[in-house]
Amino acid sequence: MPRRPPRLHAGLSLSLMLALLAGCAGFAPMGADTPIPRRVLSLLPADALLLGEQHDAAEHQDIERQAVETLAARGRLAALAIEMAEEGHSTVLMDPASTEAQVQEALGWNDKAWPWAAYGPAVMAAVRAGVPVLGANLPRARMRDAMADVSLDAQLGAEAHKAQQEAVRSGHCDLLPESQIRPMTRIQIARDRAMAQTILQARVPGKTVVLLSGAGHSAKGLGVPQHLPSDLAVKTVQLQAGAPSGAPREPGAFDAVWQTPALPEKDYCAALRAQAEPKR
Repeated sequence: MPRRPPRLHAGLSLSLMLALLAGCAGFAPMGADTPIPRRVLSLLPADALLLGEQHDAAEHQDIERQAVETLAARGRLAALAIEMAEEGHSTVLMDPASTEAQVQEALGWNDKAWPWAAYGPAVMAAVRAGVPVLGANLPRARMRDAMADVSLDAQLGAEAHKAQQEAVRSGHCDLLPESQIRPMTRIQIARDRAMAQTILQARVPGKTVVLLSGAGHSAKGLGVPQHLPSDLAVKTVQLQAGAPSGAPREPGAFDAVWQTPALPEKDYCAALRAQAEPKR
């Protein structure tokens, strides 16, 4: 909500009145035409800034690049943590002049899963600024163990755990056998915990760790924030292409929602349904 300007005395000069009002302009709400750098700075101070994207929205990756550049230019970027690379991979100690190929190798980049053309600009903006880029995702080699780890079932409250299961169910186009919902939910929770741990390890007082991930990982009630300590100042942003579809997220799931133009309609489940159909 915009901050109310202070009550002005009737004898104040017009110039002083305008100066006071200008000083309050920073509290104006962010509109769709507000430049990304200003939106990012409006969320500070923050120990961690979680940007939750839609993976196939090119404008979201451009926003992420701008966010990285904005914080790096001001010396406020502690680290760039990314879902797109696994834990244990990083650019720590790499030369800012390293080539893109060297950075991809250091991060163990999988271009088929995460097109470098989309994410490379944000990654390289951090590298060029001398800021470490950290793989934050759960390594694939640990996923089987996560599926069997019953302790992960207690990491969320009952309602949040149920909502996370439903997110897993719908995220797999309602094609998963019910027996797989709980194990796959454990993987999702383990991934959120891994990203949270990466953020904590990268924390630098007075600076901000930026996490790039899918929007589900950034949601306050279900995702990474659930695994961060309460004394960590966390801000979350949902990058949303077009109007929301399906059931709305719970109020307050994000500190901000930055909407971008809608993408062409696409049936993301069609290919999965085709694979699931019995062959004749």
